[in-house]
Formats: sequence, structure tokens, C-alpha cells
Amino acid sequence: MKLYQSPASPYARKVAVVAHETGLIDQIEMAAVTTAPGAPDADVAKANPVKKIPALVTDDGLSLFDSPVICEYLDSQHEGTKVFPEPGNARWHALRVQAAADGLLDAALLIIYEGRIRPEELHYKPWTDAQMGKIDGALAALNEWSADFGDRVDIGTISAGCALGYLDFRFPNKDWRGANRALATWYERFSARPSMQATKPPAA
Repeated sequence: MKLYQSPASPYARKVAVVAHETGLIDQIEMAAVTTAPGAPDADVAKANPVKKIPALVTDDGLSLFDSPVICEYLDSQHEGTKVFPEPGNARWHALRVQAAADGLLDAALLIIYEGRIRPEELHYKPWTDAQMGKIDGALAALNEWSADFGDRVDIGTISAGCALGYLDFRFPNKDWRGANRALATWYERFSARPSMQATKPPAA
């Protein structure tokens, strides 16, 4: 399998963490690419019609894209403990956490793009503030739900861990821990997992 990814991408990190947790990491060629809005990588464009990372090409040539889809595919390729729970309440809870974490990341990336791509004189603070409001909303929900995370390693907790890691990576001055102590305590423990340590983003 070949994964088109960037070490700085939180969505690619989520896939890599799943690959580590499922024991598949050695079966995946990690193809680091440089891509940006308006300047997609040519190989990524071939593997993903919306020209975004991560994108996975399986051994039989099937291209898969969007991190939840790739993660679910990887989870189908091993015989160990699954990161996607079986149908039932546990699965819905895990998928809900994943959705909140991915929503946090969507808003965070929009803020990053606003700062990097649009000329400074065109920055629109109310829009950026609205995105930060989405981040804070997701953090509050994750903080509440974290009381039930325990030592779970599923697609929800993996997504949450990668989202919080991205905040530390790209928004180092944001004190998200101050208002979300339960979540911070959980993250300190979860981020020590070998899969999280092996996939830390590069120094900003």
C-alpha cells in the first residue's frame, strides 16, 4: 500500500496512528508530498479526484481518500482489536468523537489558510473568530465526553488525540487546556502512546 501524506497533516497523522495501532505500518509506503490549496501534487491528484491528502493506493490499485475512509479500510485489513467498534452504542460514540475532532481540524485549517493565503488587508476577523468558536465548541464537547474515554483506543480517541496535537502544533499560544482540564489530563496519557510518539508532527 502507498499513502500520500504530509508529516504536518493531522488527517494523515490519524491514518498513520491507525496503521501503527493495527500493526499495518510496515505494509505501507509513506510517500511524503508537498501540497497546498491551488497547487496540488500530481500524484495526489491521480489518487484523489479532490486532490487532497491523505490518499491511499491499495496493493490491488484501489485509491481511497478522506481519512475516515482510509482508516476504516485499514481496520478491515487486520485480525487484531478493531479501532472501529462493532455496530451499537460504542460505535456511534466513537464516530461522534471522530466527527467532533475532524470538525475541530476543519475549522483550524481554515484559520491557517486565511492567514497564509489571503493578503493581510483582506483578512476578515469575524470569520476567523467564528472558526475559533467552532474549535472551542468541539473542545468543550470533547472535554465532557473525555470522562468516558478511559483507556479506549478507537477511531474517536485517535481522532481526538490527533486534533489536540494539531492545536499544540499550529496554535501554541492557545490555552485550550485551561478550560478543558479533564480533556487535558486524558490527552497527556494518550499522547504518550507509541503510535502517537512515532507520528508527532515536525517542529513548527
